[in-house]
Amino acid sequence: MTKVATIVPVLLLMAIVTGSSRGAESIPVDVNTPATLSEYLGYAALNNPGLKAAFEAWQGAVEQVPQAEALPDPRFTYGYFVEEVETRVGPQRQRAGIMQVFPWFGTIEARSDAAAAEARAAARRFETARLQLFYQVKDAFYEYLYLHRAIQIARENVELIQHFEEVARAKYIASAARHPDIIRAQVQLAILEDRLRELQELRVPIVARLNAVLNRPADTPLPWPSSPEMPSVDVERGEVFDLLKRRNPQLEAKEFDLGAAMSRTELAKRRFYPEIGVGVDWIDTDEALMAGVPDSGKDPVILMFSMNLPIWRKSYGAAEQQARAAARRVRHERDDLENTLIARASRVLYDFEDSGRKLSLYSDVLVPKAEELVGASESAYMAGTIDFLSLIDAQQTFLQYQLQRERAWATQNQRLAELEMLVGADLAAANPTQHEN
Repeated sequence: MTKVATIVPVLLLMAIVTGSSRGAESIPVDVNTPATLSEYLGYAALNNPGLKAAFEAWQGAVEQVPQAEALPDPRFTYGYFVEEVETRVGPQRQRAGIMQVFPWFGTIEARSDAAAAEARAAARRFETARLQLFYQVKDAFYEYLYLHRAIQIARENVELIQHFEEVARAKYIASAARHPDIIRAQVQLAILEDRLRELQELRVPIVARLNAVLNRPADTPLPWPSSPEMPSVDVERGEVFDLLKRRNPQLEAKEFDLGAAMSRTELAKRRFYPEIGVGVDWIDTDEALMAGVPDSGKDPVILMFSMNLPIWRKSYGAAEQQARAAARRVRHERDDLENTLIARASRVLYDFEDSGRKLSLYSDVLVPKAEELVGASESAYMAGTIDFLSLIDAQQTFLQYQLQRERAWATQNQRLAELEMLVGADLAAANPTQHEN
């Protein structure tokens, strides 16, 4: 390769340095503004209103359990005799009583089991909300990181085209090139500058998307994120589907919903049996009008017993059938959800594997070859063996492959985050081997 051709890698190195300095634009941010992925996740977990709402729903469901375990309130009764009732031992003036109703055997147990299952389902829904929130954060974070790298690459290519324009202008002055070569360079430069402006303006909606999950105003500035060190993850399809069936919190919530529905079925059966009331009545009695009456003024105490009569058995049977239908509905919803999640996981696995394959292809083969092609094409153009269009085509190919490499990297990490949301586990933690992108 000629001395002139060595300009390209040097220029690219300079462009990377200048692009990085421009990419890290100084914008006023709060000291608590997140920069790394872990900081984004922690900030979202503390501030996202949707996650807070799911937590409060869980806490509210937990408070249903002691309510379900409690007996009905005891009933106090009081009566005053407008006209005193004259008895042998004296006139009765007033009476008071208290009674406690006890549900039939197993009623409280079935009711508390249903409440406990609903609380556990609410806990798994909170976990679902947390996983979904973390996926939203990671998806937007990697999109923001991709945008940062795409802007850097676009700037590098703008400076590369500016260099090509200078080369074409020098050859034109030396009468070794035609004027249209300069025009082509200027046209390509205008196209790249427009692409760069498009990428820069895309920062606003992506920042608004990140701020939405962080519960911050949409126009709050965010610095460019720090690139995380990514683990090498080998995902086994069978393992993913097994983890999904065992640990997906949505499926676990449906299992608890089914348990609650079965307990409500048992509760409906208890309506065929009476509720038993036990109580005590006391009657205030004055002294007898006649002296010497035995037990004069003695207050009678009465042990009370009551029960309701469950005679509307058709209604109770309908309630039981309704509860059974609800349980069947939950079971079908659970099966449908599992099928939907497995189908989604299968598609996400394909996208994850496909993006990993493309990342290897662009990183190991296409981008290095395209960079080599740019240098060789510049040397050939300087020697007059190819035209300027071939040089521009090599530059466009180099730009396209660089962007596609970064797109594949971002997509792979986004799909990994989606898989972790579906299986409810950190797949990256299973493989501690680290690699540098």
